Amino acid sequence: MNRKKIIVIIGPTAVGKTKLSIDLAHRLDGEIISGDSMQIYKGMDIGTAKISADEMEGIPHHLIDIKNPDDDFSVAEFQGKVRPLIDDITRENKMPMIVGGTGLYIQSVLYDYQFTESPSDPEFRKKLEESLKINGEHAIHQLLVDVDPESASKIHPNNTRRVIRALEIFHCTGVTMAEHLKQQESQLLYDVALVGLTMDRDILYARINERVDSMIKQGLIEEVKKLYDIGIRDTQAIKAIGYKEIYDYLDGLTSLEDAIIQLKQNSRRYAKRQLTWFRNKMDVKWFNMTPPINHEQKLDEIFTYIAGKLKL
Repeated sequence: MNRKKIIVIIGPTAVGKTKLSIDLAHRLDGEIISGDSMQIYKGMDIGTAKISADEMEGIPHHLIDIKNPDDDFSVAEFQGKVRPLIDDITRENKMPMIVGGTGLYIQSVLYDYQFTESPSDPEFRKKLEESLKINGEHAIHQLLVDVDPESASKIHPNNTRRVIRALEIFHCTGVTMAEHLKQQESQLLYDVALVGLTMDRDILYARINERVDSMIKQGLIEEVKKLYDIGIRDTQAIKAIGYKEIYDYLDGLTSLEDAIIQLKQNSRRYAKRQLTWFRNKMDVKWFNMTPPINHEQKLDEIFTYIAGKLKL
């Protein structure tokens, strides 16, 4: 079967995906589909390190600013939007490129994941939501650790909606969410060049810290306060790293200094989880971006790999 070709660029936050993807898109006549679960939200630009119009350099970008901050967004919806985009971009004789760090979202597109309606139990879900209010997100997350440690390792405690859904699936079926997904991870639907960017851990963490400082200077506090002032609360978007910590500060639960320290720590931990997830779950060709590097040389190296893998 003549499968469509697609390039995927993954890696932890702050590793340099944006610049590399733009340079590759120029060489390959590509269009970029955001594989980031938070850049879909309007008005959340600084905290998500969203690419600016100038940085795009005329390269078309998709799935950015398509949702309001009080909207939900799911893996199934991402899959449903990305696959037609791949078809459309290919039809125009352009190269589809998914760029981002949200592993499960990307995996759901590449493999034949079927998001059929799993059984649900509204009463059970309601009990979990009530327990969440009383006992907090870490207690609910621990319930998932007890029955489905594999899924728990991939779902952040802040993402209570997904934690509760995973518990509900296990409650209704006796099969973990991880097992459901494993059953669907057999075959790629596309010819994929899967490029992973990595970096020395200490240097990456230093870059993450610098990025947070830069976000504060760019106006992250003001960006979050706009959402706070219009009453956006307890939504999927606001539980994202970079927003939850500042909300705690605005709620008077912590000082600004401590909120920034927590934001840096959460970002570093997220980068570590991203790397672990990609290495365990996907067949990635890794490229080391630890500075100092010759950017053009590295670009040539990655381009050569993609051309060989996809027989361009």
